[in-house]
Amino acid sequence: MKTDFNISNLIRENIKSLKPYSSARDEYKDATTNEMIFLDANENPFENGVNRYPDPHQNDVKDLLSEIKDVSKENILLGNGSDEVLDLIFRAFCEPNVDNIITLPPTYGMYSVLANVNAIENREVLLNDDFEPNVNAILQKADAHSKILFLCSPNNPTGNSFTVSAVEKLLKNFNGLVVLDEAYIDFSEQKSWLEKLDKFPNLIIIQTLSKAYGLAGIRLGTCYASKEIIQVLKNIKPPYNVNELTQQRAVVRLQKIDEIYNEVAQLISERKRLKKELECCVNYIEKIYPSDGNFLLLKVDDATKRYHQLIEYGVVIRNRTNQPLCENCLRISVGICEENQRLMRALKAIQ
Repeated sequence: MKTDFNISNLIRENIKSLKPYSSARDEYKDATTNEMIFLDANENPFENGVNRYPDPHQNDVKDLLSEIKDVSKENILLGNGSDEVLDLIFRAFCEPNVDNIITLPPTYGMYSVLANVNAIENREVLLNDDFEPNVNAILQKADAHSKILFLCSPNNPTGNSFTVSAVEKLLKNFNGLVVLDEAYIDFSEQKSWLEKLDKFPNLIIIQTLSKAYGLAGIRLGTCYASKEIIQVLKNIKPPYNVNELTQQRAVVRLQKIDEIYNEVAQLISERKRLKKELECCVNYIEKIYPSDGNFLLLKVDDATKRYHQLIEYGVVIRNRTNQPLCENCLRISVGICEENQRLMRALKAIQ
């Protein structure tokens, strides 16, 4: 446990002195609004359901997430997709052309893109042959300007969850923030690190409603961290970053949590069934990697050839052969039963 960790040492100096924008909805917070008329925000007064600005703090969504995840609302930040949340973290803690981050390829590509956008050096440390973090190499790569370490677990595109011991060692020994991207955690047998959020003040957990929750189209990402970190990110986020329609749709979906759990169970079952059938029926598949995500990574004889053959059969997957350690690898998302059956027919037909 980091007893000497101080978040203020990581915040950019200009962010420390920044005065957050105060929106009209921030300045008037009375909950009893039925009798009030609102002439404070220069909105169109003709009611159509979305003529008013949305709740800048997304309280209804956070109330539901707080209950589902067993995390205080003060520890939650919502963004226009996880990518906005990640960008806010860069802008709050990384000084352009000075600081650096550490990423572990093969991994989610937006970490590198956002580093370039924000003029931050990206120091890459490849995963080992088992797709696990090389802890000693990571710590050796870090220096006084290493502000963020990105861990994607379960990892994309490999599908595996990192060992608890590796993640814990990095949390205890990396002197910056550790951003743990849990986009696929709902499909994993490993528990979320949300249970240990209070233990590690340098831990930021990113999740999303795009995968297990089936809301990729509304773009809603979630961030869980200490109250101090969340407050820094709230200070710099756009005031109305999550629109009204997104909030409404999220509330409706989150109230159907049993339905969501049922869909996740079905996808896990389909993932296991698909893996078993691939192992026995497709001879040009050389390896199927273990997966805690809603996808499988396959090593084949010729990934580019097989990718284009599947396109001809009307099946679109992802060719990952250009990723480090993923030569001749294809990533296949787990679909519903009928889609997976069509995939199998196509894979068998192109042998």
